[in-house]
Amino acid sequence: QMQLVESGGGLVQAGGSLRLSCAASGRTFSSYAMGWFRQAPGKEREFVATINKSGASTYYGDSVKGRFSISRDNAKSTVYLQMDVLKPEDTAVYYCVADVSPQDISLGRADYWGQGTQVTVSS
Repeated sequence: QMQLVESGGGLVQAGGSLRLSCAASGRTFSSYAMGWFRQAPGKEREFVATINKSGASTYYGDSVKGRFSISRDNAKSTVYLQMDVLKPEDTAVYYCVADVSPQDISLGRADYWGQGTQVTVSS
């Protein structure tokens, strides 16, 4: 099993920035693609971003392209989500996910999910 623990969520004003972190343990971190999903109240889960094992390739959901950036530090077994120019519609619980396949992550089929961290953007 892989354990994923998110941190860095909170309350921020529109136009501001937040950086989420996800610390992984239990498996060889560098063997897994990583990603982020989010879910707002009353809405379906939404793909945010994924990054491959080496960190050389990233992919983003349309609603966050140009504003969010995913990165990873394999030495620290941690993946990050830098969120800039935040909007009220970015308010959601953000989940860190892991899978050997980046494609499975983008399709919502990741093997491992964290507990989530709340991000609230005020207008």
